[in-house]
Amino acid sequence: MKKRIRLKGRIKTYLQVGIYLGILLLVINLAVFLIDVGAGGLLLAFTVLYLAVTLSLYFYNKPILMNELISFATEYGQIQKKLLRDLDMPYALLDDNGKVFWTNAAFEAVVHQPKGYNKSITALFPAITRDRLPDDNDLDEAQYELEYEGSEYIAKFKKISLREMTEHSDIIDAEGYNGYLIAVYLCDETALHIALQEVDDQSLAVGMIYLDNYEEALESVEEVRRSLLIALIDRKVNKYISAVDGICKKLEKDKYLIIMRKKTISQLQESRFDLLEEVKTVNIGNEMAVTISIGVGLDGLSYAQNYEFARNAIDLALGRGGDQAVIKTPESITYYGGKSQQVEKNTRVKARVKAHALREIITGKDLVLVMGHRMPDADSFGAAVGIYGIAQNLERKAHIVLNEVPSSIQPIVDLFKGNPDYEDMIINSQQALDAAGGNCVLVVVDVNKPSITECPDLLRVCKSVVVLDHHRQGTDTIENATLSYVEPYASSASEMVSEILQYTYDNVKIRPEEADCMFSGIMVDTSNFMTKTGVRTFEAAAFLRRNGADVTRVRKLFREDALEYKAKADAVSQAEIYKQYFAISICTADDLPSPTIIGAQAANELLNIKGIKASFVLTDYQGKIYISARSIDEVNVQVIMEKMGGGGHLSTAACQMEGVGIIEAIGVLKQTIDTMLENNEI
Repeated sequence: MKKRIRLKGRIKTYLQVGIYLGILLLVINLAVFLIDVGAGGLLLAFTVLYLAVTLSLYFYNKPILMNELISFATEYGQIQKKLLRDLDMPYALLDDNGKVFWTNAAFEAVVHQPKGYNKSITALFPAITRDRLPDDNDLDEAQYELEYEGSEYIAKFKKISLREMTEHSDIIDAEGYNGYLIAVYLCDETALHIALQEVDDQSLAVGMIYLDNYEEALESVEEVRRSLLIALIDRKVNKYISAVDGICKKLEKDKYLIIMRKKTISQLQESRFDLLEEVKTVNIGNEMAVTISIGVGLDGLSYAQNYEFARNAIDLALGRGGDQAVIKTPESITYYGGKSQQVEKNTRVKARVKAHALREIITGKDLVLVMGHRMPDADSFGAAVGIYGIAQNLERKAHIVLNEVPSSIQPIVDLFKGNPDYEDMIINSQQALDAAGGNCVLVVVDVNKPSITECPDLLRVCKSVVVLDHHRQGTDTIENATLSYVEPYASSASEMVSEILQYTYDNVKIRPEEADCMFSGIMVDTSNFMTKTGVRTFEAAAFLRRNGADVTRVRKLFREDALEYKAKADAVSQAEIYKQYFAISICTADDLPSPTIIGAQAANELLNIKGIKASFVLTDYQGKIYISARSIDEVNVQVIMEKMGGGGHLSTAACQMEGVGIIEAIGVLKQTIDTMLENNEI
């Protein structure tokens, strides 16, 4: 296309004004001719002379004026070019393909490239690809953060249309230019980021340290040496905090408040809070090692909010069984430690206090709804039956929310179906939502994670919620509970409810069906009293036995059919021993009604193999991969499952995976184990 440069704007008007005046004189001359021919002739002569002179000057001076304007523009452009060339801010021009064709000295100094660098901007900054630059579409500007040779920059890109440049020019107009350029500016943010990071590092972090088993540890040592044990623990804690330039203040006999800089927390994270292990080395003859829990609050909007975060973190650490550190920020919660088995509390004071509180709540309501987790097991249903019995004895209407009855608990549920004494005992989620009202209490048993409850919507409908669970708490917990009783040391939720039952009202007496149901819950969660079984577990079992629980009847309830037994045996026989200590297997039980239960039982069986520290059985069921994880005492399977989106206990945990196949899920499990072994997390 032919390109030409021409005058425009005020310059063009200024040069042509004489011609316009000449045309005006001609019009006036015509009017004068109509009035007087002589006068018109005289004016015509003057007009012709004027036009001749004006046109001569116009065509003679136009080239001279154009040359002067071009010379001025050239000198003006050279000045601008020199200013841009010497500008302190790194600046460059790109063509519409992202290719660099002009740079200033500051840009060349930053990228260490000589003048005339003629390559794509992507060669300098790999993160800036062509699709991220301004283009022919609506993207006129873009801004990205870059890191180059240890410095941090904000790169600003702006599209410059050549047509718009000429249209806004008062001097020249270029026809046929439809392309555009891209200007790039680099703003060095390194010093600002360093300053902000320094301010952030110096911000306040609040922490709390609790001794998990203070009373139990003191009881295991001679009385005359108890003060020495306390002094040694105090020395360990104070020395550890002082070494990182922190402040430690003892609030109570087993509680400390710590203040330190946020930068210090990073150091503690790198060492994975080795104070957790150091405290255990304090031994002056005490039979029980002392363990601690640490809660830290960070990044709050105020010191008070950091303190509240620290309180929440220490509650989480204690709720997960202690012997671990928890860091809470507004965005995340991080866990460290948790390798020790929970210590059973010998005192039942807490159970008695919670029982009285539960009684007050139930007696103040007209309706009691009880629910456990989805796909309930014997412990979940047994605990629900126990709460149902409490409500009945307190003369309150109660229902157990249960949608589907897994085959594993069908024999237990059949104990109540058709029995006139338990009419309307079991309802589904929709019926529960319809019945729930302002004067209703919801009791959640054997679960503290809202997303896996039988009916999560009930948590929003019921204003009064009670949580009774023995699983370790995770990030996702039921909030704003009126009463929360979460004890990870308990063997089962049925054990906890059995204890509460004894303090709820006088002359406690429950029916044999209810006793069988709760006894079966304890048996299932303890693998027939072989795991997580303490003194209080046997006391709860003895209470149920006195109230009519029959071991023979319970055993018959859990007999397996031939297909289930064969599926479990196949899972055990096909197990892969990974990293010498981990057994991984697949439960292929598509023709069974509850294959996940068989998978959990197979995981328990795999622990009987010598040298196995943890077992994992994967089951493909209803489009999801269910992983059952078990251990005895050496590996915390809960933290492994939490990494994969699940949770549970130190020795009993599980997770669910969607959108993956069984082989891919095994790969994810192995990668998780490898990573945690490398980081010494298990």
